[in-house]
Amino acid sequence: MVARLHGAKDLRIGTEPAPGPAPEGWSRVAVTSVGICGSDLHWFVEGGIGETGISDPVVPGHEFAGVVREGPLAGRRVAVDPAIPCGTCEQCRAGHGNLCRTVRFAGHGDLDGALQQELLWPDHLLHPLPDQISDDAGALLEPLGVAIHAVGMAHVALGDDVLVVGGGPIGVLSAYVARRAGARRVWVVEPLAHRRTTALRYGAEAAWAPADAVDALEEATAGRGADTVVEMAGTDDAITIAVAGAAAGARVALGGIPSQPRSSFPASEARRKGLTFAMVRRMHETYGRAIALATSGLDLDGLVTARFPLTDAADGFTAAAERAGDKTVVAVS
Repeated sequence: MVARLHGAKDLRIGTEPAPGPAPEGWSRVAVTSVGICGSDLHWFVEGGIGETGISDPVVPGHEFAGVVREGPLAGRRVAVDPAIPCGTCEQCRAGHGNLCRTVRFAGHGDLDGALQQELLWPDHLLHPLPDQISDDAGALLEPLGVAIHAVGMAHVALGDDVLVVGGGPIGVLSAYVARRAGARRVWVVEPLAHRRTTALRYGAEAAWAPADAVDALEEATAGRGADTVVEMAGTDDAITIAVAGAAAGARVALGGIPSQPRSSFPASEARRKGLTFAMVRRMHETYGRAIALATSGLDLDGLVTARFPLTDAADGFTAAAERAGDKTVVAVS
């Protein structure tokens, strides 16, 4: 069984042939759990992201865990890194596989993703899961990895005051990671009240609605602003709040994925403050750190607020698009 996206809001459940034998260096993986990401919702609701649209039907899903059926890790539960860099280009050789210009990514272009019962995947991108990490939590190691990378790109330092704009799962996890990295205080800006509540459970000092955020931050910092900012909403309004909330000389990591190919920001204010912007491109060698966090106090399962079987994946996407909860997952097997 497979869920294949043919266009905006056109996710079809069907039966397709199982993948053939795993070639050398690859394994057969039975998918167990798939998280629905904000970028998946762009594909589902809008039929694309920015300048990229659906050209051929594709199987979505890049946050996933499974059980290896054939390969060196046969029988093991694993989390799966969804990005397959080429390994030979200048960026890959320099250790920046997340910047590979020819990277193949699950659920994007011609590479089917995880909303299917079995797939083949490179051995070196399979990460064994400790027993204390559930299948759902294993799938959420991918968004956690993005949060880890974003906090690193923001250069969060010991004692920093950190502002996170966007309180979806990756924003909430960014707040958590920033606290674990030594931030003194972390604030989250999020329009949805239930997600502000979630942010408080995951370590935020306070969580504000966008209309209140700038004034509240000014009061909290005596007008100074946040030392570092992580933006995870993907809208111009979010970037505007990020600029307004940043202290002079701050670093702003932009991780939200916009619907359109262009974003804008208050350039005069950013220039006056001397801000540095860093763009967050997925994640970078983060699975080991993510597993360490997930086995030392981070409750990833607590972010899961809805689960759907693969047969009802379209309903899962519709529910996730309504943002009534935090993380929606599809249980494949």
